[in-house]
Amino acid sequence: MNRKPGLSVRLLCALLAFLCCSIAVLPVIAPSAALAEEVEYVAPRLPSGVDPYDPEKPEELSPDQLYAKSAILIEATTGEVIMEKNADQIMYPASTTKILTVLLGIMMGDMNQTVTMTETAMVYEEGVSEIDLDVGETINFADLLYATMVRSGNEGANLIAETIAGDQYSFAELMNNAAAMYGCTNTHFTNANGLHDDNHYTTARDMAKIARAAMENDMFQQIAATYTYTLPRSNLRRSRLLTGASSNWLNKNQETTEDYTSTYYPYATGIKTGYHARAGYCYVGAAERDGVKLISVVFYTSNSGRWSDSRKLMEYGFSQFVSMTPEELYNENPVIVDTSGFSLQDENLGRLTLNVQPRADQRAVNIVATKAEMEAKARNLRQTVLIEYSRDFAAPITQGEIMGTMTYYPDDGGSAVVYDLVASRSIMRRENAPLTLEEIENLVFSDPNPFPPLTLDILLLFLSPLIVLILIILLLRRIFKRGRKYSRGRLPKAQNRHYR
Repeated sequence: MNRKPGLSVRLLCALLAFLCCSIAVLPVIAPSAALAEEVEYVAPRLPSGVDPYDPEKPEELSPDQLYAKSAILIEATTGEVIMEKNADQIMYPASTTKILTVLLGIMMGDMNQTVTMTETAMVYEEGVSEIDLDVGETINFADLLYATMVRSGNEGANLIAETIAGDQYSFAELMNNAAAMYGCTNTHFTNANGLHDDNHYTTARDMAKIARAAMENDMFQQIAATYTYTLPRSNLRRSRLLTGASSNWLNKNQETTEDYTSTYYPYATGIKTGYHARAGYCYVGAAERDGVKLISVVFYTSNSGRWSDSRKLMEYGFSQFVSMTPEELYNENPVIVDTSGFSLQDENLGRLTLNVQPRADQRAVNIVATKAEMEAKARNLRQTVLIEYSRDFAAPITQGEIMGTMTYYPDDGGSAVVYDLVASRSIMRRENAPLTLEEIENLVFSDPNPFPPLTLDILLLFLSPLIVLILIILLLRRIFKRGRKYSRGRLPKAQNRHYR
């Protein structure tokens, strides 16, 4: 006798059929989802056929000789772009994000504040960099900024965000507003630490703008140049020494790598490393040599490539730009003037070169430009500096005498720098040259008896007008008397004339 299956049996069979269908579908869906989450980093290589880089000729660098997928080099004072490679390509910044995080912490935080590590600021992902703070551990805010940069601590960046804005989301909005203020047009941040998010991105050009703004802050400069930092004792931990990845760039004790030189760069002044699988190895670097300040950004390069790429860019920039003080620029084309009243024995016929002399306690300034621009500035000196003269160029002139001033107004908007223009040599006066009005005045006012002694010549000089006047009067009187004599004479009587 056949029985129909009960409701519970039929329901069980339906569930088993659904599970079987689900299992059959899973192998199709699961692999793609796993691949989306697990991205393997692939080190970039140079394109085939590229000429090898010659460190002896840094000025011949081409973008194809960089391992980085995206890179840029700018002059830090003006922001002028010197070299770029895919500088506007959207890239993931990784921990270079912390440049803006720390900058905002400096600008908006209290350096004397004590903050406490929170549960919401902790990062529980394996393989990420940390300061190694514990929940409930207290730390000075300034120490937190240093530790976050040196160790690239993700929980440190989160704690900075919470301290400044209250929560991660609000701080990300603050970061986006700041980036827009600095002129970034292809940047969007979703967190303070740089851990991957598809909506957390920037470009090499935008990151250079952020780094330039950061390096204008004195405290940030100090933090960026620090590659080891001793974190003081806290309520939960003893003091500990922190060392960061930027020590490769800043520490002269680094060993030589397989590249053409050591990872250490003697002119380096910072700034920040970054890495995750999608971002590759990144570095935002800063360097200064002979007054020229440069900022480089390399995104998605190799571990060694971020150092070699940064060095290549810096060396190229230093080969293109020169730095001079206003005094050095003036000496390239000094002012030469023609004097008057000079001695006929003067070999240079009165031509005088004016030397420039800095005044005491004058602040140091530099003019940074390309070699061609600097040559043009030297040729057209008066377009760069203001020259004013304080006296005429009539001889005599004494060596070292101040003849005028040269004023330079820096591009940074700081106070003007003033130099004295002094005579490079003495020029004697011509022997028979007439006295100038100034010399006459000096002679008159320097004589205790301004009236000359009375002599016959001087007496005659003063009396001569009177004598001439008397003679004129006498002559006029004589002429007048003669006229009256003729007018008073009688007419002669008529003769041989008769009247009837």
